Amino acid sequence: MDTLLLARLQFATTTSIHFLFVVVTLGLVTLLVGMQTAGFLTGDPKWERLTRFWGQLYVINYVLGIATGIVMEFQFGLNWSGLSRYVGNVFGAPLAIETLLAFFLESTFLGMWIFGWHRLRRGLHLALLWGVAITAYASAFWIMVANSWLQNPVGYELRDGVAHLTDFGALLTNPTLGMAFGHVLAASLLTGGMLMAAVSARHLIRRTPDFALFRTSLRIGLVVAALAIAAVQGFGFAQFGPVGQVQPTKFGGGPGRDALVAEWTARFGPGDWTPPVLSSVGLGFMILIGLTLGCVWLLLPLLWRDAVIRLRFPLWLILFALPLPFVAVLLGWIAREVGRQPWAAYGLLPNSRAVSDVDAGLMLTSLVGFGLLLGALAVTNWVLLARHAARGAHDPALGRPPAPESDDFPRQPVLA
Repeated sequence: MDTLLLARLQFATTTSIHFLFVVVTLGLVTLLVGMQTAGFLTGDPKWERLTRFWGQLYVINYVLGIATGIVMEFQFGLNWSGLSRYVGNVFGAPLAIETLLAFFLESTFLGMWIFGWHRLRRGLHLALLWGVAITAYASAFWIMVANSWLQNPVGYELRDGVAHLTDFGALLTNPTLGMAFGHVLAASLLTGGMLMAAVSARHLIRRTPDFALFRTSLRIGLVVAALAIAAVQGFGFAQFGPVGQVQPTKFGGGPGRDALVAEWTARFGPGDWTPPVLSSVGLGFMILIGLTLGCVWLLLPLLWRDAVIRLRFPLWLILFALPLPFVAVLLGWIAREVGRQPWAAYGLLPNSRAVSDVDAGLMLTSLVGFGLLLGALAVTNWVLLARHAARGAHDPALGRPPAPESDDFPRQPVLA
C-alpha cells in the first residue's frame, strides 16, 4: 500500500467512528432539552427522572466522543500537511470557531449542568442544557461549513499558490451547505429517537420496573424517529440538484462531466478524475435503509392504547432496527466523502498533493494504532451505554440528590 491510500484509510476510519458519536450526541441532547423543559413547565417528577436517565447515557457518549475527536484531529494534522498549507487560510476559520464552541462553551455548559443538579435554580439549570444544545448545533454547523468548502470551494482567491479567504459570507451561502446540514441534524434526531425507542423497548420486553417511564420514552422515541426520517428523506433528496451542479462527477453522469474531466487532465495531467464506484454503492444502500426506516410510521397507530406494547412483536422489531440508522449514517458519509474523490478540495487540490510526505511504514503504524484506539473507545462506549441502560431509571448517578446534611458538615448552597 502507498502512503496516500493509507492516509485515506486512516481518515475514513477516524472520521467514521467519530461521526457515530456525534449523531448520538446531537440526537440525545435535543431529546434531553425537550424532557427537562417539560419537567420545568409541568413540575411532573417523571420528566426529571427521564432527563437523569437519558442524560447519563448522553454524558458517557459525549466524554468518549471528545476523545475520538482529538484522535481525528491528530491524524488530520499529521497526514494532510499539504491541505493545511494550501487551504489553511480558508479552512482554518470555521474549524477555529468550532473548536471554541465545542471545547470551551459546550464543555463548560455541560460541566455546570452535570454538577448543577440540586445546586442551581431550576431555570438556570435548564438554561445550561439549552446552552449545551445550541453550542452543539453550532459546532456541527461550522464543521459542515468547513466540509462544504472542501466539497465546493467558494469565497477565495489564489495568491502565490495558496488559497486566501476573500468572502466569508460565501462560506455560509455555499450551495452544498444548507441541505447537508439539515440532513445531518435530521439523521441525528433519527438516531437519537431510535436509540431511545430501542432501549425503552428492551425494558418493556423484559417487564422491568418503571413501566410508565419507559412507555413515555418509547412514545417520544418513535414519534421523533418518524418525524426525523421524513426530514432525512426530504433533505437527502433535495441535495441531488445543487450537489449535481457543483460536483458533476459525484453521481456518475452529471452535465458537464466530460468537459470538467478534460479540464482537470489539462491542468493536473492524466489520471482517474472520477470517484470510485463505492460512493454510488454507499448512496444506494443508504437510500434503501432510509426507505426501510420510513416504516416506523406504521408503528405510530400502534401507540393507541399501547398496542405496540401489548403485541410485543413490534418491540422486537424496534430493538433489532437499532443498528440501521448508524449504518445509514456511515453510508451517507461515505457517499459524500468518497464522491468527492480524488480531491481534497474539489477541483482545486488533488489528494496526492494534500497528503504529507510520510513513510508508508509510519503511516501504516499510525493507522493501526489509531484504529485500535478508536475501536477500543467505541467498544467501551457501547459497553458502558448498554450497562447503564440495562440498570434502568430507578436511581441514575446523574442528578442524584445529595446525602442528607449532618450537624457536623452542613451543606452550603452554591446559588440560592
